[in-house]
Amino acid sequence: MGGDLPEYYFRVRDNGAMVFRVDTQNQQRRIEMDQIAVVNVKNGEIKPNGDRKLSDDDMEEIGHWMEERRALLAERDVDDILRTVDHLNLTAQWAQSKAAPEQLEEVTDALLLAMHDLRSVLVRKKADRMLKGK
Repeated sequence: MGGDLPEYYFRVRDNGAMVFRVDTQNQQRRIEMDQIAVVNVKNGEIKPNGDRKLSDDDMEEIGHWMEERRALLAERDVDDILRTVDHLNLTAQWAQSKAAPEQLEEVTDALLLAMHDLRSVLVRKKADRMLKGK
């Protein structure tokens, strides 16, 4: 393997990651990964693995990873929503030009309810922002 491996590896899982310390400085020159903690990016919880005590370096690296992970997830949320806008436009085009009547019958109620719910939430949130801006 070329290049130096990072000192820590984060195995992503729901709401966080399992944190491993990577060791390549052993006699067999193998990659060893020792689990040191489990982290939750939603609530900021860091649980050391077993009776382990995390060092200041461990905590700093984990904290840095959590900040970067939260930023990445926030970017992905916005990207997903922008993709949804594209998909809504494609859906409108499909409904107008390609959809058969039975296809429209199958999806219309679900789409109308979802769009009504979304519109209600967006209008309420926009009104709240406007009131706070005054």
